[in-house]
Formats: sequence, structure tokens, C-alpha cells
Amino acid sequence: MLHDLNIYIVGRLLLAAALGGVIGLERQLRHKPAGLRTNMLISSGAALFTIISYEMAGTVGGDHTRIAAQIIPGIGFIGAGVVIRDRGGVTGITSAATIFVMASIGMACGAAMPVTAVFATVLLLGSLVLLGRAEETFGLDAHLVRFRITAPEAGKIVESVHEIAAGVAVDVHRWQSRKTDNGFTVEFETDVTPLQERDLLAKLSALGVHCEAHPLGQQAGRN
Repeated sequence: MLHDLNIYIVGRLLLAAALGGVIGLERQLRHKPAGLRTNMLISSGAALFTIISYEMAGTVGGDHTRIAAQIIPGIGFIGAGVVIRDRGGVTGITSAATIFVMASIGMACGAAMPVTAVFATVLLLGSLVLLGRAEETFGLDAHLVRFRITAPEAGKIVESVHEIAAGVAVDVHRWQSRKTDNGFTVEFETDVTPLQERDLLAKLSALGVHCEAHPLGQQAGRN
């Protein structure tokens, strides 16, 4: 029997799936964790749990928000699954935050707040797309880079590199300096924006040495 299913519940679930699909498609096109299917399922599931919470309380009694309240800690486990820590720093925090907001949008759909859900989706999509492009345009996105400087001889190259790094205001770590067949090599890793990377390369090259920059990973804000 379908006496428990009506046009209003179907509409809420379809709206939740559609809004989750919009955000999921953006994540999928940018090759980020938690893409189309994941966001649709999260939004639809949150909406369904919210509906069940309300309907069960009306049928058997109890708190109308009891089941829905468990969505918040539950979604945290899913969000934690897309956060990864490696040598490139912590990645996936933006995707985890997107999952958290997507669950709240699903809850809004389930609670019969369609205008709020649509507005929140537009706001979330604008944050992901417009702010993401702004970070790329203005070079605000930091990433881990290994710099390698090769000089004919040691001389004062180590001190000079230290001074340049301090002048650009970057935090240098994994510092190595050694003599090689090609001369004297200095290596270090640091988190830099594209602008800082270009500035560092220009100043290091001005020392009359060979410079290389090898990206190792991205920081949290971008995933």
C-alpha cells in the first residue's frame, strides 16, 4: 500500500536529489571527491530522514526532531572520509564542508523549506565556482613546492637562499644542502601561492644559479 506516500513527500525528495545533483555535478566536473551520486544521495538521505522523523513523531508520538538531529553527527563520518593528510598538506576539507552543507540543504527540503533550500544551493554553488575562480585568478591558492638550487660552488649560497626566503615571508622546511657532481645543491620545501613561487624563482635566479620548482601537492582550501 502507498498510503504513506503523497505528492508532497515525492516533491521534497525530488527537490533534494536535484539540488544535490547540481552541487555534485560541479564537484564531478572539477574532479573533486564526493561527486554527483554522493551529493545526490546525501541530500536525498537527509531529506528522507527529516521526513521520517516528522512522520513517525506524528504517528507514534515523540520529538519531531529526534531522528533528524542524528544527521549532523552522522554526516561528520562521511565528511571525515574525504579528508586526506599527506606531504602536500591536508586536502579535501572543502569537499567535506560541501557535504556538511549539502546535508543541511537536504534537511531543509525534508522540512518543507524549498525556498531556503534553493537559496542555500545557489549560495553554495556561488562559493564553490566564483570564489574558486577568484583564488585561481589572483593567485591565492597555496600549494607545496620543492625548490632546488644548484650553484657551481658553495660560497654564500646557503645564506643567500635563507635571506631570500625570509624576504618573501615563507616558512621553509625539509632543508637540505649537499655537494654534487654538478656543484653545490640546496633543496627546501615550502607552501607558496603562485605569486610567491614566481617571486622566489626570480630572486633565486638573480643569484646566477640554476633554479627548479616542483609542485608536490595542494593545501586544504582547494579540495
